[in-house]
Amino acid sequence: MLSMQNLIRIVFLSIFFIMPANVFPYDSSESNSQIWKVGERRWNVQEENKYSKWVTDNITEDFFIHYKVPVDCADVVYAIRWIYARISHLPAGATTLDNQLIGHWSKDWGNLHTNKKWYKDQRFRTALMFMLSKTSTKSLPSDTYPIRIAADSVKAGTIFFIAESHAGIVQNIILDGSTAHPVQTFEATLPPHIQKLNHKNFISTNPESLFQSGLVKFRWLVKKNGLWQYLPVKEHPYYSEEQYSSTFNKGYVDYIESVAKRIDPKIYDPYDKINRLMDVFARQLRDRIPIVLKGYKQCYKKSCPEGSYLWEIYSTPGRDEYIYVMISHIREIIKKNNLNQEDVLDKIAKIRLQISPNRYITAKQVFQNVAWISSDPEDTISNRWGLDKCNIIERRIKNAQDTIAFIRDAYGKTNPQLAERLILVRQMIVDDMTEEKNKSNCTSSIIKD
Repeated sequence: MLSMQNLIRIVFLSIFFIMPANVFPYDSSESNSQIWKVGERRWNVQEENKYSKWVTDNITEDFFIHYKVPVDCADVVYAIRWIYARISHLPAGATTLDNQLIGHWSKDWGNLHTNKKWYKDQRFRTALMFMLSKTSTKSLPSDTYPIRIAADSVKAGTIFFIAESHAGIVQNIILDGSTAHPVQTFEATLPPHIQKLNHKNFISTNPESLFQSGLVKFRWLVKKNGLWQYLPVKEHPYYSEEQYSSTFNKGYVDYIESVAKRIDPKIYDPYDKINRLMDVFARQLRDRIPIVLKGYKQCYKKSCPEGSYLWEIYSTPGRDEYIYVMISHIREIIKKNNLNQEDVLDKIAKIRLQISPNRYITAKQVFQNVAWISSDPEDTISNRWGLDKCNIIERRIKNAQDTIAFIRDAYGKTNPQLAERLILVRQMIVDDMTEEKNKSNCTSSIIKD
């Protein structure tokens, strides 16, 4: 028979080992060895609003390049939250993949130098990189909670989370009809590296309640009986599981449209909306010009391979995708409302762009050639702006054919089924580009500038 002392010990140990990380208490006493101090400062609605404004005002596509912080998709949302919390002396934590909760109170890096500025703080930067290496989209459900979908809750700093596969951060909310979606996001790609953030209109699959994916926010750390722990999910002010309801998308095309209409229900005059979109379109093109010119100067006929530091600075895949989506949205509005596309083209034909010291094009040319613009900083100015369609077609055919040859050599014998699937996608590119090449009467050789 167990003694009362042993029974108490067994009960205590069982509680200890089954207690999940997101409610496990941590000593909250302040120490000179911890990552940063918070004093009596805590998260509340007002602090969340300040965080939203900071994200909009400070997070740009080159934020992590400027501060030399390597990130992937989940790293972006964790890093931005921690950096702001460090700046504002607010609590921040993260659940690691081995179910441990680490946070501002952690003392493992107490021997490293600290600094008032976060980006010069060796202790903070080391802890930040450790935290990012121990978290991923799989840990996000432990650190976040689902929110109601409305203009007062979906703000900059909100996270969009696709179950265990991808995540990004809301960078801004646009409520004037000048974007394809009111929710504007920033996201990064795998693997972790110092990279430019991709600016996109919100896009997501349907959220899953099992993973608590969808639009979510970080949970608040609170001090209870002198110990740190997460506030229970349902006690957060924006908490809601409405986006998981089977009726959430009722009356809308999909989850994406449902989110858009809940945040900005206004019905815009199609002409007014197109004019607003064209203003943003023109601004995006003008902002692209200096990046392309600097990239040409740094990389043309030089080595700026994909993934290199210079490629990250001067390539424009995210920006170009955003421009492409804007054009597609304008075309969709024209078609849906039976508008005259030539009237729209006449307007943007008046927008002149000086793409080099001695060369001008119009926004209309970009509108018509957007499928052929190049994001590669090693490319010519003509190719960067889609002015040499035949050249781009030939290059895409060659790249696809080279990839097919590589797949056959690498996987043809060891994994023929995988090789067949991978080759099929590239062969479709070859077929589509060859068809376009014949339609456009392109020559068989790559055109030189």
